[in-house]
Amino acid sequence: MTKDVIALTPAMPDPATLLAGLYAGGPGLTVNTLADGAVLQLCSPDGVPLLSVEAPQLVHHPEEVRRLLGVQVALPAGPFWWTEARATGSLPEAERLAASFAGRLASVLGGAVWPPGAAHTDVVPLPARITLPPLSESQPPAVDIQTGRASVVVQDRPVIALTTWLSDALGATAAQGRALQLVTPPTSRLTLPARAALAFGPHRWVVQHPEGGYYDGLSGARLHWNDGAFAEEHGSDGEPRVAESFTAAACAPILKGERRLTLSLRTVHPATADLVLGGALEAIWQQLTGGPPTGWSTAEPVNLVWSKRELTELARTRAQRGAPTFLIALGSPEQPAIATTWAVHTAAGIEEHMTVALGYGPEDSLPLDALPELFRHLTKRHDLTDVIATLGPARSDLTITPHAEHAPISVTAPSARPAGRHRPAPGPSGAGRRAGGA
Repeated sequence: MTKDVIALTPAMPDPATLLAGLYAGGPGLTVNTLADGAVLQLCSPDGVPLLSVEAPQLVHHPEEVRRLLGVQVALPAGPFWWTEARATGSLPEAERLAASFAGRLASVLGGAVWPPGAAHTDVVPLPARITLPPLSESQPPAVDIQTGRASVVVQDRPVIALTTWLSDALGATAAQGRALQLVTPPTSRLTLPARAALAFGPHRWVVQHPEGGYYDGLSGARLHWNDGAFAEEHGSDGEPRVAESFTAAACAPILKGERRLTLSLRTVHPATADLVLGGALEAIWQQLTGGPPTGWSTAEPVNLVWSKRELTELARTRAQRGAPTFLIALGSPEQPAIATTWAVHTAAGIEEHMTVALGYGPEDSLPLDALPELFRHLTKRHDLTDVIATLGPARSDLTITPHAEHAPISVTAPSARPAGRHRPAPGPSGAGRRAGGA
């Protein structure tokens, strides 16, 4: 299992500071670069990767710390740099190496380190002889185990987000014809973008329960390792066996009164030179939350200030290469809201496939009366062609637990009716590629 350590600093780690951090293992190690310099790898003298460091990201939304890392880490006062390191789990000293790297960054630049209490600045003695399993050249840095059928990523973070690491691993895995299988403890939760990404193709969220074995965190099917991948266990009737752990906590959101309103929409715009995307999302946010989205990105943490012009430029650049664009939009913490969008050029025009989710506590009023007028506005001004709105019990922070969700009801039909267990709507052709970026 890889171990993640994150440095949150008010200043950008420059090359000299990064180099000082990488000397946490002493001067005998070597440094490699991957992904056109976007990933640094600290390696043993014979070239075995011990630690992978992603290029620092400037995050304009301090609330992302609380959303993705919890309340144990103090919120930064303003924009900050997020530098993430992943240590191989095959060498016990590598985790301390990652913690020393992050601690050195924070000691020079200020800021904080996650997990809390992990940071230090000691030089980590490494064995004189390091023998680790060889890595395939096709194995992305985020992947812990790779077989002919699957790429397995093991994480024990409280909230599993669609980070650049995970997005890259999904894209590489799909291109190789493998399934990505994310293994977590039952205490982990997924963000909605991570859940949406794992819903495509053969990918799977594998929950390792200390007493109940392995099961699928979205379907509840019991799993076992078979011929290089996790596969479902079936009963005598041929149907998948559902883990008791999956259904045990299904009533928790109902008891707490938390709810999630989900809008699944499609817009189809004429492919004109002056087209600007993101208008439908902005209108939804304005109507249902009182303001525009606060940020957008192609992965998590959401790091960019909301800009329809910038996201349109990215989508146009990718469309010229024949590739769809995956985007995430985020709202303010006062009204939890998050959206995923696929923008794709089809024969019909430029399509936006959007899923927007809003979370509400037991005392919050629901904006259901505003939906009809909102949909009329989207149809008239933003080329809306399809929409489904559902409401059901779920965590108001919009994370997904590895437990059964009660069926939401439709709130767009004249009479509310069960809509089935909600899963993200399938994306357009090409959705199995890398989720965002270039």
